[in-house]
Amino acid sequence: MSDTTQLPAFIGALDRASEWFGRTLAWLIIIMMLIQFAIVLLRYAFSVNSIFMQELVMYMHASVFMLAAAYTFRHDGHVRVDIFYRGMTPRRQALINVVGIITLLIPVMIFIIASSLGYVANSWRILETSPDYGGIPAVYALKTLIPLFAVLMIVQGVVEIVRNGYVVAGRIAPSATGGNHLEERV
Repeated sequence: MSDTTQLPAFIGALDRASEWFGRTLAWLIIIMMLIQFAIVLLRYAFSVNSIFMQELVMYMHASVFMLAAAYTFRHDGHVRVDIFYRGMTPRRQALINVVGIITLLIPVMIFIIASSLGYVANSWRILETSPDYGGIPAVYALKTLIPLFAVLMIVQGVVEIVRNGYVVAGRIAPSATGGNHLEERV
């Protein structure tokens, strides 16, 4: 990734916030693993079952998956079928990225927001709770992750449009964008 100081101040701040948010969410994975270990230990060693703890793992998993998607996008960690893309010059790749974000990512995220708002609003209106006795009484908070995911993806999409636009314009050196994909760095 390019240095965020090369981007306009506001866009750089959004990019740094995405980085911080993604790294912070990574800690949920460790917490989730510990809770899952406790669930297994309680169930098999002490014959104790906790619906609340099971749902807590589900809520954390959903949070990591939905809210860290923008972080993954920032680091080019999403799935890409790059039959032709890999052989292109970095500037042409940047142009393809801009076109893809504008024509695919942003419209799909807007659709997700528009189609989920009623669903989420109804859940908040009734303060929807778990259908299971002893479950987490905040299903509405879980459903809120859907539009929040889309908003975070749009924000990161705007950052990537500017970053890739700078590459196309020659304001950021193509090599500064991290040209190698994650699988090539393993």
